[in-house]
Amino acid sequence: MQFKLIIFDFDGTLGDTRSNIVVTMQQTLEAQGLPQRDRESCASTIGLPLAGCFRSLLPDVSEEIIDRCVDTYRQLFELNKDKMPPQSFPHVAETLESLSQKGIRMSVATSRGLESLRDLLTSMGIIKYFDLLLGADSVTKHKPDPEPVIMTLDKLNIDASETLVVGDMPVDILMGKGAGCTTCGVTYGNATREELVEAGADFIIGDFSELLLM
Repeated sequence: MQFKLIIFDFDGTLGDTRSNIVVTMQQTLEAQGLPQRDRESCASTIGLPLAGCFRSLLPDVSEEIIDRCVDTYRQLFELNKDKMPPQSFPHVAETLESLSQKGIRMSVATSRGLESLRDLLTSMGIIKYFDLLLGADSVTKHKPDPEPVIMTLDKLNIDASETLVVGDMPVDILMGKGAGCTTCGVTYGNATREELVEAGADFIIGDFSELLLM
């Protein structure tokens, strides 16, 4: 491993949250009396800040309605989290342990809120591996803007040339490339291999454990 730091996305990269997110989005639209969207449309917004997800799904509604959707989603997600708790993807825990033993520092940059991120990482038993957590409320500019990566590099005092950014969506790849980092897309999440290639991913893997081969 040539990198000193790996910055991970969460949803679709570390945590398998797709079903929970999609169901909660659809329940939110129903609760607010808004037009329903299919599973693929909802899944395509994963990786954006929550308000951005609903703006993408509902481009013609007011910001007041978007705000109501965000509040409703957060309430429903907490209920759904108990009914179908998100799990880490295969080989995540053991791979993080191996990377940690190799002395590689790790962090998370996600578009979900910081408190939610902490709760999920704690419930999965993997929060101990990360030196820094950044949520949507930790930055002023969100993916695909490079600000979350630039902030991470500054806080951990590591150069972009020594950093790998890993994510499942094009916004993760664009975020990493915008900061001058090497990027790796994962195909088991919410985007296709073709979408990750088009975004410019330097590496693409189909299993989390393949990080140990890089």
